Amino acid sequence: QVQLVESGGGLVQAGGSLRLSCAASGNIFSINDMGWYRQAPGKQRELVAAVTRGGSTNVADSVKGRFTISRDNAKNTVYLQMNSLKPEDTAVYFCNANVIRTVLSRESRYWGQGTQVTVPS
Repeated sequence: QVQLVESGGGLVQAGGSLRLSCAASGNIFSINDMGWYRQAPGKQRELVAAVTRGGSTNVADSVKGRFTISRDNAKNTVYLQMNSLKPEDTAVYFCNANVIRTVLSRESRYWGQGTQVTVPS
């Protein structure tokens, strides 16, 4: 079994910062891509940022220049540093990881439970 545990969400005033973290644990041989998605009320879930095992990143246009994704492979953890937060960033943020559980396994996608980020207007 593999589980992802998120932390760092909360309520922050516009212009403030938060850092989300997500640690994967369980039966893990290696982790390929990791990422963050978010879903706001009335909107579809969208990709916020993703990072490969080698450190290559993709960041959504809506957060480019404000959010930074990173990972610590030794800790099986992905981070999302969120700066200059806006009310439009209010959403539930979900982390995901593509996990290879054994040396012969195909990767499987796992999701965290989500953490609420609220930025009042």
